[in-house]
Amino acid sequence: MLDDTLLDDPARLAEADSAGLLRAAAMAGAQVRATAELAAELELSERLDLGRPRAVVLIDRPGVSRTLTRLLAALLAPSCPVPVVVAEVVPSWIGALDVVFAHTDDPGDRELAASLERAARYGASVVLSGPSEGPVAAAVAGKGLLLAPRIPVPPELAFPRGLAAGLLTANALGLLISDVQVLADQLDLEAEKDYLARESFANPAKALALRVADRVPLLWGLDPVAVAVGEHAAHAFAAHAATVCDVEDYRQALARPALRRAAQSGGAERDIFADPDDPSGDNIPTRVLLLSVRTGPATDAARYQAEDLLPGADVIAPAEEIEADEIVRAAVLALRFELAAVYLGLAAGSIGGAGRFAPATA
Repeated sequence: MLDDTLLDDPARLAEADSAGLLRAAAMAGAQVRATAELAAELELSERLDLGRPRAVVLIDRPGVSRTLTRLLAALLAPSCPVPVVVAEVVPSWIGALDVVFAHTDDPGDRELAASLERAARYGASVVLSGPSEGPVAAAVAGKGLLLAPRIPVPPELAFPRGLAAGLLTANALGLLISDVQVLADQLDLEAEKDYLARESFANPAKALALRVADRVPLLWGLDPVAVAVGEHAAHAFAAHAATVCDVEDYRQALARPALRRAAQSGGAERDIFADPDDPSGDNIPTRVLLLSVRTGPATDAARYQAEDLLPGADVIAPAEEIEADEIVRAAVLALRFELAAVYLGLAAGSIGGAGRFAPATA
């Protein structure tokens, strides 16, 4: 049962969050800064100043690696002058003109280790965001660039670090222009808005958690970047709140008649007298969240159509709140979903208890 009173009781909330997940999530900006500092120390930009690569390969591994590589690919897609390949392992055609980027929080991922070792052996430039020990780190030792974590957080909250590493790699290759310092500042501002002492009506993450409580969230993106953020949101809700989400481009989502009908009637309140064991009843109402990260005529047209077809849907568009590029808007929205998932998990009792990591000290 959801204890929504917990969210507006800072003392009880802090006590329930014995693992320090809210504090860890709020350190997103610190993760970005620490990664940027390490990249500067390793002279990432100078060592990747190789001219235009033949291809950029983003390695997709379990965990937040999967969602951050999808987001990087979506951000790169519109203007990237070289192919961007997302794959679980390094492709067989890898060569000296290619660049490989991977993020992992599993130092013992031997499949990834073998894959990166082969990429380095064939002369590809390899950038790894991951722990400094274990088979994966050993695979690139002396052959690639290792961006190890400096801010200890649980693996499911390492998205900002991996994203920053990927953005810095793209920056160094001249494939993307992103200001990671601005990104860190905006993540700090979002963490302040979502601080546990702020009440639900003034806390975007708490409000979001309450909106999807006891419902199936339908996270439908109005643009490819928003869909990628939705995938990360689904990962966060599953990781912290044991909540299953549907993530899709809204056009594809509406092509499924049964779910479309459920979405169009999902705003109705649940009948408190309904028999929860009655298979004929609609006992799992939905909540449609239309996510919009990009701006422009195409996105505006998609939003107008979606709102017309789904009048009860919530539209979440960071561009209405902050003046920033789509990279920052995507990262801020991803952090908001992470914090919403933690709040929902704490209120529902799906997380809490003994800490699973050592919080960073000031």
